[in-house]
Amino acid sequence: MTATVDPVTDIDLDAYVDDQVDVTRRIEVEAFLSARPEAAARVMSDLRTRDELRVALAGSAGLAGSKGMARSATADAARRLERGLARGRLFGVLQRAAAVAGFVAAGWLANGIIGPMSVTKVVASPQPPAYVDEAVQAHRTTLVRESMPSQPEAPNYNAGEIRAATAIVMPSLPTDWRVRDVQIYPSRFGPSVEMAVETKDMGLVSLFAIRPGTFDVVKPTIAPSGDISSAYFQIGDVAYAVVGRSEVHDLGRAAETLAKTLY
Repeated sequence: MTATVDPVTDIDLDAYVDDQVDVTRRIEVEAFLSARPEAAARVMSDLRTRDELRVALAGSAGLAGSKGMARSATADAARRLERGLARGRLFGVLQRAAAVAGFVAAGWLANGIIGPMSVTKVVASPQPPAYVDEAVQAHRTTLVRESMPSQPEAPNYNAGEIRAATAIVMPSLPTDWRVRDVQIYPSRFGPSVEMAVETKDMGLVSLFAIRPGTFDVVKPTIAPSGDISSAYFQIGDVAYAVVGRSEVHDLGRAAETLAKTLY
């Protein structure tokens, strides 16, 4: 299962420049920089400054060994600059810490003057993967097809044929689910499977399957999207989503049932 990745902060960038991060965090920082050209340019500038300092120090040390203290002034200047950069980064960290402390103090002061504040429970939900949007769009397309008599349904479902053509393994369906239509749709990740299914408790829902290009294990998770909701999950290199109306409350349970058939 993919672990939650901590946000990359300026402290991480400074540690990256100073070679103070492990390999895993270095990969995360480099992925962060690859999507942010301005931050990458700033880090490259810091790396160049660091390397110039190291060259200056190394050169001064070499000359000192062969020519006495001929370059001692250069070495001292480089060391002062290096210490100055380190103090600058520390000052930036302290500034951010002071700002946080100021907000906390302001909150306690307001609490003491106005009285205890009412706290509303906020549930922080992670951003759904990109393939969930693909699943919602495929479901909306299915609804459009349902409203058009000229669009024939293809209820002949063959899981083996789908696997051979797309490398997507479909879960086993509950016995009371009736397949009404099966379509192969294009997506940014490659071919996807969109299956319209008539169910007893949830009405018409879609079972969407796709290979998102990552290997992961994700437990069924609800993702609301306006009038349509989905319960998505991933097993290995294939991701799935059960999509239906937002007022349907059994999508999560249906996703769990489908996921169990894949183990």
